[in-house]
Amino acid sequence: MRRGAKVIRRLKAAVEYVRVEALGGVVLIGSALLAFAMANSPLQKLYYDFTHLQIGPVSNHFLINDVLMAIFFLVVGLEIKREILEGELSSVKRAILPGLAAIGGMAVPAIFYAVLNMNGAGNMRGWAVPTATDIAFSLAILTLFGRSVPIALKIFLTALAIIDDLLAVLAIAVFYTDSVSIAHLGFAALLMAVLGVMNWRGVKSLWFYLVPGLLLFYLVFQSGIHATISGVLLAMVIPMKGKDEDSDSPLMNLEHALHPMVSYFILPVFAFANSGVGVAGFSMGAMRDPVTLGSFLGLFLGKQVGVMSFSWLAIKAKIAELPAGVNWVQFYGLSVLTGVGFTMSLFIGGLAFGSSEHAELAKVGVMAGSLASAVLAGLVFMGQRKSHL
Repeated sequence: MRRGAKVIRRLKAAVEYVRVEALGGVVLIGSALLAFAMANSPLQKLYYDFTHLQIGPVSNHFLINDVLMAIFFLVVGLEIKREILEGELSSVKRAILPGLAAIGGMAVPAIFYAVLNMNGAGNMRGWAVPTATDIAFSLAILTLFGRSVPIALKIFLTALAIIDDLLAVLAIAVFYTDSVSIAHLGFAALLMAVLGVMNWRGVKSLWFYLVPGLLLFYLVFQSGIHATISGVLLAMVIPMKGKDEDSDSPLMNLEHALHPMVSYFILPVFAFANSGVGVAGFSMGAMRDPVTLGSFLGLFLGKQVGVMSFSWLAIKAKIAELPAGVNWVQFYGLSVLTGVGFTMSLFIGGLAFGSSEHAELAKVGVMAGSLASAVLAGLVFMGQRKSHL
C-alpha cells in the first residue's frame, strides 16, 4: 500500500473517530439527564433498584464500573498507543503543546481542590476528581458550532484528552490502590511478558490476545489494582502492524470495532448508573462543602487556568505554536471546554469515595463544573461564530 493511501486512510479514520465521539457525546448527555430526572422523580425507586441490582454474587455496579469500564479503558489504551506510534503524539514537536496543556490541566485543578480540602484528611482522596476531560462530551459541544471551529482545534482537543486519560490512568494505578497482592501482580506481569513475546514474534490474530486478556482482567482485579487498568495493559501488546504493508492494522481494527460500542453503549450506561443524584436532601450548606467546591472550581476554573497558562508559556517560549488556523480566543474556548470532566471525573470520584456522602458531593461538583464549563465555552464559540459571519 502506497504511503499516500495510508495517509488518506488515517485521515478518514481520524474524521470517523471525531464523528463517533461527538454523536456518542450526545447519547452520553441524554443518559445523564435521564438518570438525573429519574433520581428526582417518582421513578427514583426504579432507578435505585437498577443501580443496586444484585444477581447472585455479581452486582450491576461491578458489571458497569469494572467489566464495561475495562473495555472503555482498552479503547483508551488503543488510542494512546496509536497516537504515540503514528498520530498527533508521534513526535516531540507534535506532542509538546497538548502534553504541557494536559499537565497544566491536571496540576492546577488538583491544587484548587487541595487548597479547599487541606483541613479534611479524608477529603483529600478526591484530589484527582477535577483533573479529567470528557472527550466525547467536549467534542459533541464543539461539533455544535460546525465549520466555525477549525478541524485543527478538534484534533488538538483529542490529543490533549488522550494524554489527559493517560495521566488519569497513572493516577488511578498509583494513588487509588490501597493494597496489592504481589502473587497476582506477578502472574499478571508474567502474562504480559508472554503477550509481549507473542507480539514480538509476529502473532497478529486478535484472539490470541483477547482471550488471555480475560485472565489478565481477573489477575489485575485480584491484585488490588483497579481492574480497568487491565484494559490499558492489554492495549499495549496489541500489534499495530499487519502481516505486511497491505494488511490492516490489528490495533486499528480492534479500535474501530469497539469504539462505537464504547461511545453508544458503555459510556452512556456508565453515565446513567452514576449521574442519578437526588437533590431533595441537599442544602446550600452541602453545596458549599469543600468536596463539592473543590470538584466544581477545579473543573470550571482550574482546568481553564492550567491548560491556558501552560500553553501560553510554551508558545511564548517558542517551544510550541498555536494549532494552524486557531486564534487565542478559540484556544481559550477550548481551555474552558476541558473543564467538562464528567465520565472520568465521576469514575475517579467513585474510586476515591466509594458510596459515601462524599461521593455524592463530588458528583454534584463534577456535574455543576462540567455544565458551567460547557456553557461558558459555548458562549465563547458562539461569539467567534458571529464574528466570522
